[in-house]
Amino acid sequence: MAGGVRLARLAPPLTLAILLGPLMFGLAGTALPALGYLPELGGDHFTTAHFSALGQVPGIHRSALLSILIGLVTTLVSLGAVAGFVASDLGTATFARIRRMISPLLSVPHAAAAFGLAFLIAPSGLIMRLISPWLTGLDRPPDLLIINDPMALSMMAGLIVKEIPFLFLVMLAALPQTRHLETMRLGRSLGYGRVASFTLLLWPPLYRQIRLAVFAVVAYATSVVDVALILGPHLPPTLAVRLIDWMNDPDLQTRFLASAGAVLQLGVTLTALIAWMGLERIGAALVRGFGHRGQRWRRDAMLRLGARMVMIASAAIVFGGIAALALWSVSGLWQFPDALPSSFTLRSWMQAMPRMSGPLGTTLAVAGFSTLIALALTILSLEREYETGRGRGGGALLLIYLPLIVPQISFMFGLQVLSIWLGIDASFPALVLAHLVFVLPYVFLSLSDPWRAHDRRHDLIAAGLGMSRCRTLIRIRLPMLTRAILTAAIRSWRRSCALQGSLSDKNT
Repeated sequence: MAGGVRLARLAPPLTLAILLGPLMFGLAGTALPALGYLPELGGDHFTTAHFSALGQVPGIHRSALLSILIGLVTTLVSLGAVAGFVASDLGTATFARIRRMISPLLSVPHAAAAFGLAFLIAPSGLIMRLISPWLTGLDRPPDLLIINDPMALSMMAGLIVKEIPFLFLVMLAALPQTRHLETMRLGRSLGYGRVASFTLLLWPPLYRQIRLAVFAVVAYATSVVDVALILGPHLPPTLAVRLIDWMNDPDLQTRFLASAGAVLQLGVTLTALIAWMGLERIGAALVRGFGHRGQRWRRDAMLRLGARMVMIASAAIVFGGIAALALWSVSGLWQFPDALPSSFTLRSWMQAMPRMSGPLGTTLAVAGFSTLIALALTILSLEREYETGRGRGGGALLLIYLPLIVPQISFMFGLQVLSIWLGIDASFPALVLAHLVFVLPYVFLSLSDPWRAHDRRHDLIAAGLGMSRCRTLIRIRLPMLTRAILTAAIRSWRRSCALQGSLSDKNT
């Protein structure tokens, strides 16, 4: 019992150390080379020359502005689609059906969804094949720049269809804390339509609950790498893609430029977040103005239908993309405009499996270890909070979200430099630690609400029967929260499998 109490006391500071330690060291390891200090590469004095060189890179300003635009548009459309659907169908049978359809999409990695979208909308993609030649009259792919378009429209579409499930599940977790059913009934009883009732009464407190998650979406969209490589523009690419190119340059002196670019990426994300705060103020003013005018907005059927169609379309695109990927993986000869391959074969799988076994094993092992550690630290931290009744504050929640808000590429290079200094670069423990930085917030945020909602009367009954706190945790609380724990573990495991950290060795 004493050992369990000590572990629970150590868990919160250890959790913050794991979250913030690599983040702070990583940012320092990025900022110092950006200012010219990296003795291993001959940088023994501070200078701003690398920032000046960064400003002279052709197209760098367009890359930065495009990254900001992608972050804002992706978040605005995704959040609008989810809010519109919740407003129009909350509490209905349609809501329950689409909820079951949307929820599994969170398990699809961003890269897989991006590849799937590319296979659907490319000039020779599945959609064009299904409508050719009987509708388009084409017997060869059209000469259209759909993928990698300079305005990043396809990239934003790929991000939107993936961020909609995330924001939807975040909103579902926040709804029980807002008395949503009573609030919507109150609005309807006053003669307001469903969308108006949601916008005026439910949206302000609901958005406060999900605001940090929305910030995480803005930060991710401004600095995403894998989706940008697959769907994003190339001339010039987004800022994050340029950083990857500079970091992988054989000329090691380019690392100074890459570090300066990573600092710029941090500024780009911060600028996007500030701009989003400005959009929040504009939105709040519009809601207040809408409320002051007293309009009931009862005729909202078209708006509700549109929001429902967007949710269904996002799910259909992801599922259709995965189906297209699966079909291509077993296809033989498949000429345009044939809707289906002329033959099927497992040759691609047979060629890929021997090369995939090593990376797959490493991926599963890293995901398993990082998930177990994250679960243990989260349960012990929540147990400590449960006993003391402290820790619900917004400041602690902000610290939990910090690794998700700070762009990964802005501190992972510095963290790699630190790991080289410590002699643990390209090692399994370093890879687990790098994944844990991103996995731990997901586990904490998935498990914290069910844990805090646990009925304390069960513990009081157990204490009255003479059970210790440790035994109560093992015999009462953990079994009752098994579903929530398994859900958090699955989300963490999927998140870790999808991560592609810069600390991974050649086998990952």
